[in-house]
Amino acid sequence: MFAANTHVIRLTTDEDAVGLRRLAELDSQRPLAGRALIGEIDGTPAAAISLADGRLIADPFRNTVALVSYLRIRAQALHTYEASPSLRDRIRAALPAWYGTRSGAEQAA
Repeated sequence: MFAANTHVIRLTTDEDAVGLRRLAELDSQRPLAGRALIGEIDGTPAAAISLADGRLIADPFRNTVALVSYLRIRAQALHTYEASPSLRDRIRAALPAWYGTRSGAEQAA
């Protein structure tokens, strides 16, 4: 019989501080500071990644190889999304330069 693990990846909150400290202690590392993603397996924190510097902590007593890969992918996706200009900015950049210089009377007509 095959039993799949249930992975949940989410941004950390203040309530995750204890779980992050526990993970750091298990992994013999210092706790993560700032924004981070936490990955849970079957509802228990198993790994986390810092969004500031990419540092990872993981429970060494659990199989977290796949979860760590997912955390890295999600962190990179968040960085890419946050670095991308908004749709409004991209549309404005694609308009001809003269478009934004029209006078108010011309725009009202």
